[in-house]
Amino acid sequence: MKLSQKTLEKLRNLINEETEYRSGPKLVSFFNDLGFNDVYGKGFPSRWIYTDEKLSKLNGTADLDRCIKKLFAPVNYIGRFEELDKFINEFNQYLAFDKWQVVRKDAEITFKRAEKITIKQTDTKNELKEDDFLKYEFKDINLEKIGLTGVINDTLNRRLTEIEKCLNINAPLSVIFLCGSTLEGILLGVALKNPKEFNVALSAPKNKEGKVRKLHEWTLNNLIDTAYELGLLKEDVKKFSHSLRDFRNYIHPYEQLSSGFNPDKHTAKISWQVLKAAIYQLSIKK
Repeated sequence: MKLSQKTLEKLRNLINEETEYRSGPKLVSFFNDLGFNDVYGKGFPSRWIYTDEKLSKLNGTADLDRCIKKLFAPVNYIGRFEELDKFINEFNQYLAFDKWQVVRKDAEITFKRAEKITIKQTDTKNELKEDDFLKYEFKDINLEKIGLTGVINDTLNRRLTEIEKCLNINAPLSVIFLCGSTLEGILLGVALKNPKEFNVALSAPKNKEGKVRKLHEWTLNNLIDTAYELGLLKEDVKKFSHSLRDFRNYIHPYEQLSSGFNPDKHTAKISWQVLKAAIYQLSIKK
């Protein structure tokens, strides 16, 4: 099976963190099962680069099929098959452009040719547009109302001031780093205050044993999805948070180069608006 670069990027995300968070040693173990003979140690590249390199070598070989079957092996999703099917459906949206489809029948994962690309039409009549989202004004942005500790609030408020300075000097990448890390810190703080609610949510990320990961292992994407499920964040924040979700990856220049991510001022404004909207929504849900 030969996959396009965009599909390989989605596959990398599924392997690295979406199906479960795989650390460097876990990634080495995952790919060594597919015929590699790597050792984790000093000088190990970033997780993104490592997985990209391995998938590039597997692409177009029978071992790529084995990789996908290993990733979606139902035995690793006992008690959470609904989550497995969600991952497969998401991946199939990308795979369709390569004219392939992953099929799960009970405990068996197979592939079949997709004769045509089917794109579901969505009702855009009431769909919120970016320009409309940017017009929202949040005059009462008050971190104290969220209920986090005073010490962390001081740090977060200094970040908000720095974000505005970065916007004024047109430093979009800095804005995205600061907005992403600040939002992650705020949501983690909210989750730590409400561990039971976050841990029992359907969106709570699980490891291959089916256990919910520790809160400090959650990604920003996990925190946003769960906060949305719990009604702490609204659809607008969830929808426009795409520019923030992978902010950590872009810290590494080679990963930014690999993804082709070059943010502009508009992306920075969206990121800042997402952060302000999240703070506002979390403060009124306290």
